[in-house]
Amino acid sequence: MIRLEHVNKFFGELHVLKDVSLTVAEGEKLVIIGPSGSGKSTTVRCMNFLEEPTSGKVFINGTELTARNKTKVVRENLSMVFQSFNLYPHMTVLRNLTLAPTKLHGKSKAQAEELAYHYLDVVGLRDKAHVYPTTLSGGQQQRIAIARALCAETKIILFDEPTSALDPETIQEVLDVMIRLAGEKITMVVVTHEMGFARQVADRVVFMDGGQIIEEGTPEHFFTHPENERVQQFLGKILRN
Repeated sequence: MIRLEHVNKFFGELHVLKDVSLTVAEGEKLVIIGPSGSGKSTTVRCMNFLEEPTSGKVFINGTELTARNKTKVVRENLSMVFQSFNLYPHMTVLRNLTLAPTKLHGKSKAQAEELAYHYLDVVGLRDKAHVYPTTLSGGQQQRIAIARALCAETKIILFDEPTSALDPETIQEVLDVMIRLAGEKITMVVVTHEMGFARQVADRVVFMDGGQIIEEGTPEHFFTHPENERVQQFLGKILRN
């Protein structure tokens, strides 16, 4: 569903991604972990051309992404959940969820609202349909953001550190929703620092450091028998805490 081939990304003279190649299979739950500044978020943002690679190629469902076709290909295949929710504060929750289906995907208002209520049920927030996002907790806003991504009915959802902006008490409610989603056929790519989530949900874990993929494998391999010394150091600190 996703293929990166020798992707490099520079911000000025800063070389953020260094020859990154990666594939994500249909239905796979891929979790990307690593220290801050390792290139995790940039990798995910290159998958939907929110950041255009300086060099290299990105393929989504067999189609190469280009500056010319990115809007159409991304809209048809990908949704994204950000760190900071990115909900429209002047619109009700229901309007936030129905905007893209009506404006971009050609659904009627009734169809879009039926879809919205369905996914509000999925994230456990049907009763918040007519309130504004600013009245909600951070965890509730992020669950609404996940519902909005689901309303696009894409086969792939990218999550860029979806719990990093949340109060520790609300992190689990978001993770619980994501764990339920992992049981579906959706392809998920998740950048996270939540090791328990990675261990429970991932089909494959990728570790990045210094803009490169250092190691990848199943959660069992990764958390039990990592081969790379840098990974061992990272996990030793993280899991000890």
